[in-house]
Amino acid sequence: MQAQAQQALAGAKIAGIAQDEYGRPIILVKQDDEGKTRVTGLEAQKQNIFAAIQVSQIVRSSLGPRGMDKMLVSPDQDVTVTNDGATIMDKMEIMNHIGQLVVNLSKAQDDEIGDGTTGVVVLLGGLLEQAEQLLDKGIHGIRVSEGFDSACKVACDELSRIADKVEWSKDNLEPLITTAMSTLSSKIVHRNRRQIAEICVKAVLAVADLDRKDVNLDLIKVEGKPGGRMEDTCLVEGIVLDKDISHPQMVKEIKDAKIAVLTCPFEPPKPKTKHKIDLSSGEQYQKLHEQEQEYFKNMVKLCKDSGATLVCCQWGFDDEANHLLMTNKLPAIRWVGGVELELLAIATGARIVPRFEELSADKLGVAGSVKEVGFGTTKDRMVFIENCKNSKAVTIFVRGGNKMIVEEAKRSIHDALCVVRNLVRDSRIVYGGGHAEMCCSIAVEKAAKQVATIEYHALSAFASALDVVPIALAENSGLAAIETLTSLKTTYRELAEKDNTVHHLGVDCMDSGTNSMLSL
Repeated sequence: MQAQAQQALAGAKIAGIAQDEYGRPIILVKQDDEGKTRVTGLEAQKQNIFAAIQVSQIVRSSLGPRGMDKMLVSPDQDVTVTNDGATIMDKMEIMNHIGQLVVNLSKAQDDEIGDGTTGVVVLLGGLLEQAEQLLDKGIHGIRVSEGFDSACKVACDELSRIADKVEWSKDNLEPLITTAMSTLSSKIVHRNRRQIAEICVKAVLAVADLDRKDVNLDLIKVEGKPGGRMEDTCLVEGIVLDKDISHPQMVKEIKDAKIAVLTCPFEPPKPKTKHKIDLSSGEQYQKLHEQEQEYFKNMVKLCKDSGATLVCCQWGFDDEANHLLMTNKLPAIRWVGGVELELLAIATGARIVPRFEELSADKLGVAGSVKEVGFGTTKDRMVFIENCKNSKAVTIFVRGGNKMIVEEAKRSIHDALCVVRNLVRDSRIVYGGGHAEMCCSIAVEKAAKQVATIEYHALSAFASALDVVPIALAENSGLAAIETLTSLKTTYRELAEKDNTVHHLGVDCMDSGTNSMLSL
């Protein structure tokens, strides 16, 4: 053994010798750095920029209504088909640290805004491409960063100038529906975007506090079930549980239900220490069985005495408890998840009860209708709890041909919900098709001409980077990108010089025959 150790250390570079707590020597060996180089300065900056641009190029082809979907295969062979930027970034499992920063940017956009996750990554790629060219010219990174900050302020001011205000009310929801439809035009649900947009608007307004201009999207549950058509997607004024009534002979439909929401299991109490029971005769076994039956009967009696007509339990219960509930004509749902249990309590006005002894009539929830619904020939069952006491909890029930379509439809609905929520908070919008980026690019170009310092180069680069969005839209739509952008900018400048008003010109991705984003 000692000879093998000496042989292994023969070619190694020994850095030193240390000792452990018992005084035994530990030989410290230097890591073999052959084939590894340390990169610093401009070369390191360029490598980091290259890594981020490569990530940006991956999602660039997914931008816009004509963008392509990506098929992502996980290590366990799960297939995801989507054109949602945040989902693509999340599923790619990028190891490069700079690439992970791009993923975090997309996630931050998804968490804060809910939409535009592809656009921000494409814009980042354009900014970094321009920054690399400035670094090649010998401009210091600090100067580039300061110039981009100045250009960003100009672009934000221009966005405020060209923004339109969406005038809507409870009696006039059409502006909200139209805006939500524009979000869904690049998604898999675009054929049914009118129906989905109406559902999203109704769902958001059902949970919105219009006085405070606040929307809690946690109160909107999106549930899906493969099978059926996407046209069967509907809004449920209540909660949908992906569970079934626990016993096949229990009542499947309950009117004016009084619901007990429990987090205690239907089973005898268990000792906290390890114990063993030795049964030496049939009489002892019978006595133990009767004792267990007494526990179950007492639990069912407490539920019945409270006036409950439906029991929703977070935990499961065995066949004996299930049989006793059935014979006492008390329907039950078991294995209800914690999040679903909280939503159910909010919707029905129930109190979550941790012990049977605390159950009383004032802690029951109220729902107008509870019914179990079956789907297709697969005998899948779901429970619909509708007409709840508190309508500030709703469920969007999504149908689709298979699991992939249902999951992608859920992601599309999430984007539309976020857009409607943002309009409730702030009703200003800017138009798509690259219109906002093009206007900001022209404004930054104009500001750059008034700067006589080295900051001019950074401002011009920022303006060029903004053009990457309309160029990508044109490329994905099969148009001549440079020709389309040049024509739009020339037309915009000519019209602006004539009447000094905002003209909503953008890339006609859908070949509708007009470049006016307002009319689209």
